[in-house]
Amino acid sequence: MSSQPKVALVTCREFPALDPYDAVLVPRLVSMGITAEAVTWDDPAVEWDAYDLAVVRSTWDYADRRDEFLAWARSVPRLANPAPVLEWNTDKHYLADLQRRGVPVVATTWLEPSAQLRARGLHTRMPALGDFVLKPAVAAGSIGAGRYTANDSYARGQAIAHALKLLDAGQSVLLQRYLPSVDTRGETSMVFLDGSYAYAVRKNAMLSGPVLTGRIYQTETLEGGYQPTDGELLVASSAIAAAMEALGDPLRPFLYARADLIQGDDGAPVLLELELTEPSLFPELAAGGIDKVCRAIAGRLSPV
Repeated sequence: MSSQPKVALVTCREFPALDPYDAVLVPRLVSMGITAEAVTWDDPAVEWDAYDLAVVRSTWDYADRRDEFLAWARSVPRLANPAPVLEWNTDKHYLADLQRRGVPVVATTWLEPSAQLRARGLHTRMPALGDFVLKPAVAAGSIGAGRYTANDSYARGQAIAHALKLLDAGQSVLLQRYLPSVDTRGETSMVFLDGSYAYAVRKNAMLSGPVLTGRIYQTETLEGGYQPTDGELLVASSAIAAAMEALGDPLRPFLYARADLIQGDDGAPVLLELELTEPSLFPELAAGGIDKVCRAIAGRLSPV
């Protein structure tokens, strides 16, 4: 190893210079005496053992190549978060695992390819009233997800076609009722670094209609400086602890984690996602956020 620590901030070909929220980390790491580089995960020329640490960041193409992505992760000697975490977290069945361990999770109906459901069977599993969301179990962000109105026959038909398309492609599908609080209160994203709460931001609703084909990156409005409630802190912390337990108590806490919460019908927070793979951490939106993320990365290296 060189005397100056070297960190790879791992990205994909669509974002060779990293997403802007990740790119801001580079100059701060350099100011700390750390060589920081954007590196594409599937570049065969990269020598991963030349890095003191590889941090998964803007790898947003993994969903279509999950097996290849996980094989790559297993080959990287010093990866944060490590390959077992990525394997568990890149399939949304982890939500069922967390729920079994007592974490309050958005109520989910699982539609599995093995059930060989067709239109009638899907129709009976969809709610009779209100809006609902369909999303594939393996997906980055909201790609491949759609929101539908249950009591509108045309929208219901679109939802059935959406579910059939995913199931016929061998994808497990999550069916979740759309909680109205998303439209009034939005969504809370809580960032944890080295297992401890660091900061939170607020996000607006992202799903406004059907998504049947293609890769659609939807926009969001973000608000920094949010102070989570005690209930939100409790749910997010319990999700982190349950994930550690599910993974067999890794020797070190997750370098980064983002817990996304919304308000249930009873006003209590419930977990929508626990992102341990490639979540946007929004460090620019939080007071001292860039410094917090970079110090967490530096803490995984030899003393700087």
